[in-house]
Formats: sequence, structure tokens, C-alpha cells
Amino acid sequence: MQRRIGIAAGIWGVSILLSRLVGLVREAVIGRTLGGSAAADAYWTAFVLPDFLNYLLAGGALSIVFIPIFQRHFAAGEEARGWQAFSSISSFLVLVLSLATLALWVLLPSLAPIVAPGFDAAQLALLVKLSRILLPAQIFHVLGGLCSAALQARDRHAVPALAPLVYTLCIVAGGLALRSAEGFAWGVLAGSVLGPFLMPLVACRGIGLRWSPRLALRDPDLRLYLARSLPIMLGFSIVVVDDWILRREGTLLGPGAVSAITYAKNLMKVPMGIFGLAAGVAAYPTLARLVAQGKPEEMRRTLWSTTRVMLVLAFAAQALLTVIGTELAALVYGRGKLSPEELEAIGGALRLVSIGLCAWSAQSVIARGFYALGNTWLPALLGTIVALAAYPLYVFLRGELGLGGLALASSIAILVYVALLVWMLTRDFDRIATPETAGWGLFFMRALSALGLAIGAGRTLIGFLPQGFGLREILLRAGLCGGVSMLVFFLAARASGLEELRTILGFLRRRSRDRTTDN
Repeated sequence: MQRRIGIAAGIWGVSILLSRLVGLVREAVIGRTLGGSAAADAYWTAFVLPDFLNYLLAGGALSIVFIPIFQRHFAAGEEARGWQAFSSISSFLVLVLSLATLALWVLLPSLAPIVAPGFDAAQLALLVKLSRILLPAQIFHVLGGLCSAALQARDRHAVPALAPLVYTLCIVAGGLALRSAEGFAWGVLAGSVLGPFLMPLVACRGIGLRWSPRLALRDPDLRLYLARSLPIMLGFSIVVVDDWILRREGTLLGPGAVSAITYAKNLMKVPMGIFGLAAGVAAYPTLARLVAQGKPEEMRRTLWSTTRVMLVLAFAAQALLTVIGTELAALVYGRGKLSPEELEAIGGALRLVSIGLCAWSAQSVIARGFYALGNTWLPALLGTIVALAAYPLYVFLRGELGLGGLALASSIAILVYVALLVWMLTRDFDRIATPETAGWGLFFMRALSALGLAIGAGRTLIGFLPQGFGLREILLRAGLCGGVSMLVFFLAARASGLEELRTILGFLRRRSRDRTTDN
């Protein structure tokens, strides 16, 4: 099972790495084209309502909900019934998405001031225009997500993993073609069609896709899908609404604040996607299969071992982002459209938002433990409670600390949410097996000690280097301080006997031998 997850995680890890690298190119193009302008703020805020529509229909949870339904039919030798379930669910989603998209399109002028209370009339008009371009993209994301879920259920990970790469490239192409916020928005729409939708659709035909329009509201698989999706639809988890809150509150901090917090969080999402998302997506089909096969003990060991390895990588990435966050912002977003003060603001926000990197990465794995056990209500309920309880904290810290306050509130909220998830999941495991809690305290002591030493060494060294924003100074600080922090982290982790580091190094050595053998 670990080998299967390792292969799948390798596919997703490489794909997400490529996607994040291209994403950095996208960020660079956006930053160097729009900078921290009013148009940039409007562009980032334009995603709030389309993302809300996607979330309301559980678009982001399609694979989580659909894979067990699809796998059950194939395991029973009922392939035709599996594709019938696919047709029933997809037909229902097409109808609801079309009606919801039309409704939001009409209501956008009334909703825009609620989403962005700090925007002036010109920014609100641009926000409505951009949101209307982005809205139809959600139809293709949701339907493509269903196709990708079918592929993952059959252990076909390559196309679903590569589709986001095409999506990101289209955004870059649209922005370069029109050199405006509208160009990036049209790129999002084109990328949604070509990447997340068309690629998985074509690949599904290769595994025997049988799709036909079928609006069958009494279909038991459709009802099961809706029952398991309902908590995700109704529960506005902090995992999703954090971005919405950051952008809404950011509009009240003046021009450029929305862009700055978004740029900072997008940089944090690079390692979060490579480590956390890749591990969660790759592990979920195996976790669900182990539960279906009546092997909860093996499922538990797989979940915790995957989480620990991912956390080590997340802590290493946090050290790097904390030490050279400002330098990374300067290298990615450029020094033309953004002033040194704006780059410092992004770097400061990145240091604070990265405090929650371990939790952002872990939640994508741990939440799937609940989903594999058939429990979609609890993560959604906990996430909603945390979001409601944390919102006053966002408002308070925004008023007291400005941009840094929003970043800090984001980290506190996600850390609390993941702590609650772990506590509740451990209680679930108590019912099926003896939880493997021994060693977690020692694990965190070793990992956090390595993190603290790495950050301390890097930040101390950076104070002795030239502080200018010329390219030479930026590269010197980024290369030297970033390299030292990584070296200190891995040496400290190894000296402390962190077992997960050996697992990572062993995996890399095996991959290296495999490549050598293939060549």
C-alpha cells in the first residue's frame, strides 16, 4: 500500500511541483503586470463569488465523495452501474450549475459591495466585469472534477495531476496577450475548459466512459452523493473561507492590501500544494480502499505515517519562507510595479501566514481520514465553527496590526482547526483500533527544534548582509541565507534522530536508482 501511495504521490508531487513552478511564473506575470494596483485588488477579489459557487456545489470535494461510490460498483463487477452513477450525478450538477451561474450573473452588481466593502465605484464595476468572466469556469471545473475522480478511482493519476498545469499556462497566456486584469480572467476561463475539463474527459473515454444525460432524482447513488456532499455544501469551513475573509477585510486596508496578502499566501501555497495536497490526493483512494476492505488498523498507520513525512517537509519549507520571504517576493513579483515597501509588506505577511503552513498541509491529509471513514459532517462542522469563532479575530487583528494581523489570524485559525481535527480523528480511531499516539510529542520536539534553529541561523545571517533591493543583493541574501537555513534544518533533524527524514532520504535514493536503471 505504501508503494502504491508513493507512486501516486510521486506523480502528484511532480505535477504539482511543475504546476507551482508555472504558478510562480503566473504570479510573476501578474505581479509585474498589475503590481499592487486597484486592478490587481479587483482581479483577486473577483474569485470570491465564483469560488463560492464551486464550494456550494462541493466542487472541491468531488473526488472525496464520488470515488467511494464509483469504486464500490467496480469492486462488485458492476462497471455499467458505476458509469450510470456518473451520468446521474453529472447531469444533476450541469442543471444546478447553469441555474446558479445565471442567478449570480444577474445579482453581481448587488453582491459586489458586500464582497468588497472598501472598493470605490470604479473598482466595483471592474469587480463585476471580471467576476462575470470567471463565473462560467466553475461549470467546467466541477464536471472536469467528476471525470478526474473517475480516473483516480481507477488509479489513473497522470491526467488529473497534469490538468492544473494546462490551466495555469492558459492564465499566463491570457495575461501576456492582453496585459490586463481582463486578460488574466479570460485566461482562467480558457484554462478551465482545456485543462480541468477537456483533458480528464478525453482520458475517461480511454477507460470506458459511458455518459448519457440522465436526470434521475431518485437514483440511490445521486442521493448518496448529495447526502455526503451536504455537510460540505452547508459548512463554510475555515479552509475555504479564509481566502474570502482575507480579501474582504483587505479591501478595508486601502489599495494594494488585497494583492499583498494574496501574493503572500500564494507563495505559501507552493510548498503546501507540493507536500500537503499531493500527499492527501495520492493517499485518499488507498485510505478509502483499506476502509472498504475492513482494514482500519492498516488505514490508521498509513494515514499517520503519511502525515508525519509531510510535516517534516512542511517545516523545512516554513523555515525557508520565514528567512527569505521578502527576497522571494522580490524575485517572483519583480521590483518594478512593486516598491521596496510593498515587497517588505508581502515578506512580513508571508512570515506570519507561514506559521500555519504545517496545518494547511496536514489538513489536506487528515481530513481525508474522516472522508475515508465515511464521515464528511465532522470536518465541515468543525471548520464552520472555527470560521465563525475566528472572524472577530480577523477583524480585531486587522484593526490592530493591519496586513500582518490578517496573516496572523489566518495562521491561528487553521492551527486551531487542525488541532481539533486530530483530536476528533483520534477519538474515531479509538473505536476501531488502539491509536498510535506514542512518539508524537517527541516528533514535534525534534521537528520544531530543527525549525527554530534553522530560522534563527538564517535570520541572524541575513542581518550581516547588504539590505538593498538590487538584484545582486537579493540573490546573495536568498541564496546564502536560504541555503544555510535548509542545511541547519536537515542537520538538526538528522542529529535528533527524526525517523521521517530517513524515510524521505530513502525514497529519494530509490527514485534516483530507478532513474539510473531506466537510463
